[in-house]
Amino acid sequence: MTVRAIFAACAVCIAALGTASAESGIASVYSYESGNRTASGERLQPSQLTAAHRTLPFGTRVHVTNHRNGRTVTVRINDRGPFIRGRVIDLTPAAASALGFSGLAPVTVTR
Repeated sequence: MTVRAIFAACAVCIAALGTASAESGIASVYSYESGNRTASGERLQPSQLTAAHRTLPFGTRVHVTNHRNGRTVTVRINDRGPFIRGRVIDLTPAAASALGFSGLAPVTVTR
């Protein structure tokens, strides 16, 4: 293997590591009640910028962008869900408010 081929392979690996993954779909607002336990064991606090995602590790911070108005908010994953087809993330009321919606909205979730 030539030095050029090794360099090219390393450049591809570095580029792949540096890229952010994104998924688009519908975001929903969940649980206006505080105090319930999340899947991570924390108490749910509707006033915090947290969210539920099916697969991302707890503690992961993601950027959520509302397609309708371009607003973006950073939330921390602390719960599992949503469990409805087509939905990619469940947001606390505070996070949804920061994005400018109160029910459902088309969003992109970026790590």
